[in-house]
Amino acid sequence: MKAVILAGGLGTRISEETHLKPKPMIEIGGHPILWHIMKSYSAHGVNEFVICCGYKGYLIKEYFANYFLHMSDVTFNMQNNSMEVHEHHAEPWKVTLVDTGEDTMTGGRLKRVARYLQNEEAFCFTYGDGVADLDIAASIAFHKAHGKLATVTAVLPPGRYGALERDGDQVSGFTEKPRGDGGWINGGYFVLSPKVLDLIDGDPTSWESEPLNGLAARQELMAFEHSGFWQPMDTLREKNLLEDLWQSGNAPWRVW
Repeated sequence: MKAVILAGGLGTRISEETHLKPKPMIEIGGHPILWHIMKSYSAHGVNEFVICCGYKGYLIKEYFANYFLHMSDVTFNMQNNSMEVHEHHAEPWKVTLVDTGEDTMTGGRLKRVARYLQNEEAFCFTYGDGVADLDIAASIAFHKAHGKLATVTAVLPPGRYGALERDGDQVSGFTEKPRGDGGWINGGYFVLSPKVLDLIDGDPTSWESEPLNGLAARQELMAFEHSGFWQPMDTLREKNLLEDLWQSGNAPWRVW
């Protein structure tokens, strides 16, 4: 099975980092968040990826062009201009990088990689700017079992602020970063049939609007509930939160 990852947006809300690189290349623990996402999929047996590039996509291509070299022990013989690889630690990934345009919307980017998905029974689809300890294999099994065209992972969003626990006017406690209001939201992890691509008109189409609403209206969209860790990286504060978790050795999404 393949996983399609959106990696072409501008990331304007975290411009402190994205003026130099595309958002999926922002590093957590010395590795791009795109790498963390791919490692999560790989841990569940998904090792083929289609990356939808756009803004500064050449940096993503250069990263993967050098990835094998960076993950290997090598000897360079300058006298005869040769390189010997002693051992390598690179993952068994097959990565297809596709330029899907700088201004293309999310649905349009997916439509542009249709030719790489036409022979698939189903494929995974996600954004390149968030991590979770999602059981991806279970979500795939859930999708295959219900037989509908699409599965979206439903998550409970983290709260953005600490909450006061009060007894009248007296503060009795403080809950750091509580859950949101209890409503399930689109967690950005999908398992899809290639047939959903027919619902996308072209570059101006947002995946989150007409295609998803159309699937719901046809009763072809099912929800896989994930109550565990889920964290987008929309702001510098959220990037620092993920970095702190990684450095602490307690990153919940590290399932590999």
